[in-house]
Amino acid sequence: MLRGKVSIDGRIVDSADAQVSVFDRGFLYGDSVFEVFRTYGGVPFAEREHLERLARSAERLMIPMPVSIEALSSEIRAALQAAGSGDWYVRVVITRGTGPLTYDPSTAVKPLRVIIVAPLSLPPAQHYERGIAVALLRASRPTDDERASGAKASNYLANLLAVHEAKQRGAQEALMLGRRGQILEGASSNLFVVKEGRVRTPEPEPGILVGITRATVLAAAASEGIEVQETEVRPEELYEADEAFITSSIREVMPVVSADGRTIGSGAPGPVTKRLHMAYLRAVGAATGVGV
Repeated sequence: MLRGKVSIDGRIVDSADAQVSVFDRGFLYGDSVFEVFRTYGGVPFAEREHLERLARSAERLMIPMPVSIEALSSEIRAALQAAGSGDWYVRVVITRGTGPLTYDPSTAVKPLRVIIVAPLSLPPAQHYERGIAVALLRASRPTDDERASGAKASNYLANLLAVHEAKQRGAQEALMLGRRGQILEGASSNLFVVKEGRVRTPEPEPGILVGITRATVLAAAASEGIEVQETEVRPEELYEADEAFITSSIREVMPVVSADGRTIGSGAPGPVTKRLHMAYLRAVGAATGVGV
């Protein structure tokens, strides 16, 4: 059974032996940033892009990067090597470090870095074959504020509660609405809608984390000659779309066939969604050298 490994400040331990201080601000306040990606054939996909965004997130939240991106990449390779063969979920976390019990971030010392290499758990095959349902929700999140906008911060309580509510409503993902009622993004994904062969996705603005998978899909669409417009997307545009899908590092390209109980298009994954998923997998294969 695959169990994984954890690297804490460069020291690799078994998952069961991983420990951090209870005074770490990441534990106490969610005062940390993180990235998640996966391997294909043991090779990380888009690792550099994720680590660069991690550094931008840390800068945005005024958390000093404890080591360089190159050093982090080396530690990821070491953790993957220690974990062994197979495909893995990789989570990289940078916390502000430990300090006294105060909200003042300037009291923290020595940012902590944690790399978690865990067994990869993929969505059920039927989600790709039949599609999933989403629910549209309003939620106020720390990263909706312009001061933290664009940072992938660990304080995900609002997202967790939104997913819980969505599942109570029979959906598999929550889509977050902005102040103007526009769709921003999923709790852990980006949204695309398709109408008459043209693809639309919410434009980058406060409250939207511009996903690495999203960027790969945009590039794949361009290579396929599929027009994509980054613009405001309203709930009614999703309800009336021919197709819709969400993207994330673990889900890749996931078809959406229902929103708030309303059937999207034919109620089955559409041809543009399938085409873009295949194009995404070709991009993964080209980048990793692994057939997927």
